Amino acid sequence: MNMNEVIARINELAKKAKAEGLTEDELKERDELRGIYLASIRQNLRAQLDNTYIVTPDGKKHKLKS
Repeated sequence: MNMNEVIARINELAKKAKAEGLTEDELKERDELRGIYLASIRQNLRAQLDNTYIVTPDGKKHKLKS
């Protein structure tokens, strides 16, 4: 399942939750999908930070420390 499908399904479940509520299976699915989504965000942020450098006034580049 790609991220667009995950987001679409999360949105479907959110609309259904507001309208009529969710079953136990749907609650579990929603929690799993939210976990996948958050893991993806964390991974993307980590990749961005791993490729970020601080440039000092003298022109030297220093990699951010995690």
